[in-house]
Amino acid sequence: MNTESVAQLNKDFSFQHGNHSLRFESGAGDIPVVKIQNEQATATISLQGAQVLSWVPDGDDEVIWLSEDARFAPGKSVRGGVPICWPWFGPHGSDASFPAHGFARTVLWQVADTQPLSAGETQITFRLDPRQLDAGIQQMWPLSTIAEFRLTIGRMLVMELTTFNHSDQAITIGQALHTYFNIDDVSRTDVYGLEGREYIDKTDGLKRKTQAGPVTIGGEVDRVYLQTADDVVIDDKKRRIIITKRGSQSTIVWNPWKAVAEKMGDLGKDGYLKMLCVESANAAEDTVDIDAGGSHTLFVTYAIE
Repeated sequence: MNTESVAQLNKDFSFQHGNHSLRFESGAGDIPVVKIQNEQATATISLQGAQVLSWVPDGDDEVIWLSEDARFAPGKSVRGGVPICWPWFGPHGSDASFPAHGFARTVLWQVADTQPLSAGETQITFRLDPRQLDAGIQQMWPLSTIAEFRLTIGRMLVMELTTFNHSDQAITIGQALHTYFNIDDVSRTDVYGLEGREYIDKTDGLKRKTQAGPVTIGGEVDRVYLQTADDVVIDDKKRRIIITKRGSQSTIVWNPWKAVAEKMGDLGKDGYLKMLCVESANAAEDTVDIDAGGSHTLFVTYAIE
Protein backbone atom coordinates (compact mmCIF):
# COMPACT_ATOMS: atom_id res chain seq x y z
CA MET A 1 0.00 0.00 0.00
CA ASN A 2 1.51 3.31 -1.06
CA THR A 3 1.59 6.70 0.63
CA GLU A 4 -1.37 7.90 -1.42
CA SER A 5 -3.47 5.04 -0.05
CA VAL A 6 -2.55 5.93 3.54
CA ALA A 7 -3.43 9.54 2.78
CA GLN A 8 -6.80 8.40 1.41
CA LEU A 9 -7.47 6.35 4.54
CA ASN A 10 -6.76 9.40 6.67
CA LYS A 11 -9.05 11.48 4.50
CA ASP A 12 -11.88 8.96 4.76
CA PHE A 13 -11.56 7.61 8.30
CA SER A 14 -9.19 9.55 10.61
CA PHE A 15 -10.36 11.95 13.29
CA GLN A 16 -9.10 14.01 16.20
CA HIS A 17 -11.22 15.47 18.97
CA GLY A 18 -8.99 16.85 21.72
CA ASN A 19 -7.05 13.91 23.16
CA HIS A 20 -9.12 11.41 21.17
CA SER A 21 -7.50 10.53 17.85
CA LEU A 22 -7.32 7.89 15.15
CA ARG A 23 -4.74 8.12 12.37
CA PHE A 24 -3.22 5.87 9.72
CA GLU A 25 0.52 5.61 9.10
CA SER A 26 2.92 3.54 7.05
CA GLY A 27 4.35 1.04 9.52
CA ALA A 28 7.26 -1.40 9.51
CA GLY A 29 7.71 -3.12 6.17
CA ASP A 30 5.61 -0.33 4.59
CA ILE A 31 2.50 -2.05 5.93
CA PRO A 32 -0.17 0.48 6.96
CA VAL A 33 -1.20 0.68 10.60
CA VAL A 34 -3.83 2.62 12.48
CA LYS A 35 -2.89 4.33 15.73
CA ILE A 36 -5.59 5.08 18.28
CA GLN A 37 -5.39 7.23 21.38
CA ASN A 38 -8.11 8.14 23.84
CA GLU A 39 -8.28 8.85 27.56
CA GLN A 40 -8.77 5.17 28.33
CA ALA A 41 -6.11 3.47 26.20
CA THR A 42 -3.82 3.49 23.20
CA ALA A 43 -3.64 0.87 20.47
CA THR A 44 -1.91 0.05 17.21
CA ILE A 45 -3.51 -2.21 14.60
CA SER A 46 -1.99 -3.41 11.33
CA LEU A 47 -4.21 -3.43 8.27
CA GLN A 48 -2.49 -6.62 7.23
CA GLY A 49 -4.54 -9.22 9.04
CA ALA A 50 -6.46 -6.49 10.95
CA GLN A 51 -3.92 -7.52 13.57
CA VAL A 52 -3.79 -5.78 16.93
CA LEU A 53 -0.11 -5.06 17.68
CA SER A 54 -0.51 -3.08 20.90
CA TRP A 55 -3.13 -2.28 23.52
CA VAL A 56 -2.17 -0.26 26.58
CA PRO A 57 -4.96 0.66 29.01
CA ASP A 58 -4.36 4.01 30.71
CA GLY A 59 -2.16 3.58 33.78
CA ASP A 60 -1.18 0.01 32.92
CA ASP A 61 1.59 -1.72 31.00
CA GLU A 62 1.40 -3.18 27.50
CA VAL A 63 -1.02 -6.12 27.42
CA ILE A 64 -0.17 -7.47 23.95
CA TRP A 65 3.22 -9.08 23.36
CA LEU A 66 5.09 -8.43 20.12
CA SER A 67 8.42 -10.11 19.47
CA GLU A 68 11.46 -7.84 19.36
CA ASP A 69 12.45 -9.89 16.28
CA ALA A 70 9.03 -9.75 14.59
CA ARG A 71 9.33 -9.59 10.82
CA PHE A 72 7.05 -7.29 8.89
CA ALA A 73 6.59 -8.07 5.21
CA PRO A 74 3.59 -8.20 2.86
CA GLY A 75 1.93 -11.58 2.96
CA LYS A 76 3.93 -12.84 5.95
CA SER A 77 2.54 -13.54 9.41
CA VAL A 78 3.88 -11.45 12.29
CA ARG A 79 5.13 -13.05 15.52
CA GLY A 80 3.00 -11.54 18.26
CA GLY A 81 -0.05 -9.33 18.53
CA VAL A 82 -3.47 -10.82 17.85
CA PRO A 83 -3.36 -12.81 14.59
CA ILE A 84 -6.78 -13.79 13.23
CA CYS A 85 -6.92 -17.46 12.30
CA TRP A 86 -9.76 -17.79 9.74
CA PRO A 87 -11.56 -19.52 8.03
CA TRP A 88 -9.82 -22.59 9.43
CA PHE A 89 -7.60 -23.27 12.41
CA GLY A 90 -4.42 -25.33 12.15
CA PRO A 91 -3.76 -27.30 8.96
CA HIS A 92 -6.45 -27.29 6.29
CA GLY A 93 -8.72 -30.29 6.57
CA SER A 94 -8.16 -31.64 3.05
CA ASP A 95 -5.26 -29.83 1.38
CA ALA A 96 -1.93 -29.63 3.23
CA SER A 97 -0.62 -27.10 0.71
CA PHE A 98 -2.99 -24.43 2.00
CA PRO A 99 -1.52 -22.18 4.73
CA ALA A 100 -1.98 -23.20 8.35
CA HIS A 101 -4.58 -21.12 10.20
CA GLY A 102 -6.10 -19.79 6.97
CA PHE A 103 -5.29 -16.68 4.99
CA ALA A 104 -6.92 -13.88 7.00
CA ARG A 105 -3.80 -13.00 8.99
CA THR A 106 -1.60 -12.35 5.93
CA VAL A 107 -3.83 -10.23 3.66
CA LEU A 108 -4.87 -6.59 3.82
CA TRP A 109 -8.31 -5.95 5.30
CA GLN A 110 -10.48 -3.04 4.27
CA VAL A 111 -11.43 -0.35 6.76
CA ALA A 112 -15.22 -0.15 6.82
CA ASP A 113 -15.88 2.35 9.61
CA THR A 114 -14.28 4.31 12.44
CA GLN A 115 -15.95 6.30 15.18
CA PRO A 116 -15.39 7.82 18.61
CA LEU A 117 -17.94 6.46 21.06
CA SER A 118 -19.83 8.60 23.56
CA ALA A 119 -18.29 6.77 26.55
CA GLY A 120 -14.79 7.67 25.34
CA GLU A 121 -13.80 4.45 23.57
CA THR A 122 -12.78 4.20 19.93
CA GLN A 123 -14.35 1.76 17.51
CA ILE A 124 -12.94 0.57 14.19
CA THR A 125 -14.43 -2.03 11.85
CA PHE A 126 -12.48 -4.04 9.27
CA ARG A 127 -13.92 -6.14 6.44
CA LEU A 128 -12.53 -9.04 4.43
CA ASP A 129 -14.18 -10.38 1.28
CA PRO A 130 -12.18 -13.36 -0.10
CA ARG A 131 -13.82 -12.84 -3.51
CA GLN A 132 -11.84 -9.61 -3.83
CA LEU A 133 -8.51 -11.34 -3.16
CA ASP A 134 -6.24 -13.13 -5.61
CA ALA A 135 -7.17 -16.27 -7.52
CA GLY A 136 -5.12 -18.52 -5.24
CA ILE A 137 -7.13 -17.50 -2.19
CA GLN A 138 -10.40 -17.74 -4.09
CA GLN A 139 -9.41 -21.30 -4.97
CA MET A 140 -8.85 -22.06 -1.27
CA TRP A 141 -12.18 -20.50 -0.28
CA PRO A 142 -14.60 -20.19 -3.21
CA LEU A 143 -17.68 -19.70 -1.03
CA SER A 144 -19.44 -16.35 -0.77
CA THR A 145 -18.36 -15.46 2.75
CA ILE A 146 -17.43 -12.15 4.38
CA ALA A 147 -15.56 -11.61 7.64
CA GLU A 148 -16.05 -8.47 9.71
CA PHE A 149 -13.77 -7.59 12.63
CA ARG A 150 -14.92 -4.84 15.00
CA LEU A 151 -12.61 -3.53 17.70
CA THR A 152 -13.57 -1.30 20.60
CA ILE A 153 -10.52 0.27 22.25
CA GLY A 154 -10.92 1.48 25.81
CA ARG A 155 -10.30 0.26 29.36
CA MET A 156 -11.36 -3.07 27.91
CA LEU A 157 -10.38 -4.41 24.52
CA VAL A 158 -13.49 -5.76 22.80
CA MET A 159 -13.14 -7.87 19.65
CA GLU A 160 -16.01 -9.15 17.50
CA LEU A 161 -15.21 -11.44 14.58
CA THR A 162 -18.37 -12.06 12.54
CA THR A 163 -18.62 -14.48 9.62
CA PHE A 164 -21.46 -13.88 7.16
CA ASN A 165 -22.42 -16.80 4.94
CA HIS A 166 -23.85 -15.29 1.75
CA SER A 167 -23.71 -18.56 -0.15
CA ASP A 168 -26.62 -20.91 -0.84
CA GLN A 169 -25.20 -23.73 1.26
CA ALA A 170 -24.10 -24.31 4.84
CA ILE A 171 -20.42 -23.77 5.59
CA THR A 172 -18.08 -24.91 8.35
CA ILE A 173 -15.38 -22.64 9.74
CA GLY A 174 -12.60 -22.89 12.28
CA GLN A 175 -11.17 -19.74 13.84
CA ALA A 176 -9.13 -18.24 16.65
CA LEU A 177 -8.00 -14.91 18.02
CA HIS A 178 -4.42 -16.08 18.52
CA THR A 179 -3.52 -13.51 21.19
CA TYR A 180 0.04 -13.24 22.52
CA PHE A 181 -0.21 -11.79 26.01
CA ASN A 182 2.64 -9.79 27.55
CA ILE A 183 3.59 -11.70 30.71
CA ASP A 184 6.01 -10.76 33.48
CA ASP A 185 7.37 -14.31 33.85
CA VAL A 186 5.53 -17.20 32.23
CA SER A 187 7.14 -19.72 34.61
CA ARG A 188 5.31 -17.98 37.50
CA THR A 189 2.00 -17.62 35.66
CA ASP A 190 -1.24 -19.47 36.38
CA VAL A 191 -4.22 -19.75 34.03
CA TYR A 192 -7.58 -20.29 35.74
CA GLY A 193 -10.92 -21.31 34.29
CA LEU A 194 -9.90 -24.53 32.50
CA GLU A 195 -9.90 -26.84 35.53
CA GLY A 196 -11.52 -30.19 34.83
CA ARG A 197 -11.68 -29.59 31.07
CA GLU A 198 -10.63 -32.12 28.47
CA TYR A 199 -7.83 -31.04 26.16
CA ILE A 200 -5.88 -32.29 23.18
CA ASP A 201 -2.17 -32.32 24.01
CA LYS A 202 -0.37 -31.51 20.76
CA THR A 203 3.02 -32.09 22.41
CA ASP A 204 2.08 -35.68 23.31
CA GLY A 205 0.70 -37.29 20.18
CA LEU A 206 -2.72 -35.55 20.38
CA LYS A 207 -3.63 -37.53 23.49
CA ARG A 208 -6.82 -36.53 25.30
CA LYS A 209 -6.21 -35.41 28.87
CA THR A 210 -8.07 -33.66 31.67
CA GLN A 211 -6.78 -30.47 33.26
CA ALA A 212 -6.07 -30.77 36.99
CA GLY A 213 -5.87 -27.42 38.75
CA PRO A 214 -4.77 -24.21 37.03
CA VAL A 215 -2.61 -24.36 33.91
CA THR A 216 1.06 -23.71 34.67
CA ILE A 217 3.96 -23.36 32.25
CA GLY A 218 7.19 -25.23 32.96
CA GLY A 219 7.93 -26.54 29.48
CA GLU A 220 6.43 -26.57 26.01
CA VAL A 221 2.62 -26.30 26.15
CA ASP A 222 0.35 -26.65 23.11
CA ARG A 223 -3.20 -27.59 24.09
CA VAL A 224 -6.68 -27.27 22.65
CA TYR A 225 -9.20 -27.21 25.50
CA LEU A 226 -12.60 -28.40 24.31
CA GLN A 227 -16.08 -27.19 25.25
CA THR A 228 -14.76 -24.20 27.18
CA ALA A 229 -17.11 -21.23 27.17
CA ASP A 230 -16.31 -19.88 30.65
CA ASP A 231 -14.10 -16.92 31.53
CA VAL A 232 -10.35 -17.51 31.66
CA VAL A 233 -8.00 -15.58 33.96
CA ILE A 234 -4.25 -15.17 33.41
CA ASP A 235 -2.44 -14.37 36.67
CA ASP A 236 1.27 -13.56 36.36
CA LYS A 237 1.49 -12.33 39.98
CA LYS A 238 1.72 -8.69 38.84
CA ARG A 239 -1.74 -8.41 37.28
CA ARG A 240 -4.71 -10.47 36.18
CA ILE A 241 -5.98 -10.52 32.60
CA ILE A 242 -9.66 -11.46 32.42
CA ILE A 243 -10.83 -13.09 29.17
CA THR A 244 -14.59 -13.18 28.63
CA LYS A 245 -16.04 -14.68 25.47
CA ARG A 246 -19.16 -15.72 23.59
CA GLY A 247 -19.46 -17.81 20.45
CA SER A 248 -16.27 -19.71 21.31
CA GLN A 249 -16.17 -23.33 22.43
CA SER A 250 -12.39 -23.87 22.43
CA THR A 251 -9.49 -22.32 24.33
CA ILE A 252 -5.93 -22.82 23.14
CA VAL A 253 -2.95 -22.38 25.45
CA TRP A 254 0.47 -22.22 23.82
CA ASN A 255 4.05 -21.48 24.83
CA PRO A 256 6.92 -22.99 22.82
CA TRP A 257 9.44 -22.96 25.68
CA LYS A 258 13.17 -22.67 25.13
CA ALA A 259 14.15 -25.41 22.65
CA VAL A 260 11.31 -24.80 20.20
CA ALA A 261 11.61 -21.02 20.58
CA GLU A 262 15.27 -21.10 19.57
CA LYS A 263 14.37 -22.99 16.38
CA MET A 264 11.67 -20.51 15.45
CA GLY A 265 14.09 -17.66 14.86
CA ASP A 266 11.70 -14.76 15.41
CA LEU A 267 10.70 -15.00 19.06
CA GLY A 268 13.53 -12.82 20.39
CA LYS A 269 16.06 -13.64 23.09
CA ASP A 270 14.22 -15.47 25.88
CA GLY A 271 10.99 -14.14 24.40
CA TYR A 272 9.15 -17.30 25.42
CA LEU A 273 9.45 -16.24 29.07
CA LYS A 274 7.56 -13.00 28.40
CA MET A 275 4.64 -14.30 26.33
CA LEU A 276 1.73 -16.66 26.63
CA CYS A 277 -0.91 -17.36 24.00
CA VAL A 278 -4.41 -17.93 25.35
CA GLU A 279 -6.66 -18.09 22.32
CA SER A 280 -10.43 -17.86 22.11
CA ALA A 281 -11.30 -20.25 19.32
CA ASN A 282 -13.51 -22.76 17.60
CA ALA A 283 -11.15 -25.59 16.74
CA ALA A 284 -10.84 -29.38 16.50
CA GLU A 285 -14.39 -30.79 16.81
CA ASP A 286 -15.62 -27.40 18.03
CA THR A 287 -15.79 -25.92 14.52
CA VAL A 288 -18.84 -23.80 13.64
CA ASP A 289 -21.56 -24.61 11.11
CA ILE A 290 -23.24 -21.57 9.56
CA ASP A 291 -26.44 -22.02 7.56
CA ALA A 292 -26.93 -20.39 4.19
CA GLY A 293 -27.70 -16.73 4.78
CA GLY A 294 -26.65 -16.99 8.43
CA SER A 295 -23.82 -15.56 10.51
CA HIS A 296 -21.71 -16.32 13.55
CA THR A 297 -19.89 -13.94 15.92
CA LEU A 298 -16.88 -14.74 18.06
CA PHE A 299 -17.04 -12.08 20.80
CA VAL A 300 -14.10 -11.60 23.19
CA THR A 301 -13.23 -8.98 25.80
CA TYR A 302 -9.97 -8.47 27.71
CA ALA A 303 -9.89 -6.56 30.99
CA ILE A 304 -7.13 -5.88 33.50
CA GLU A 305 -7.35 -6.04 37.28
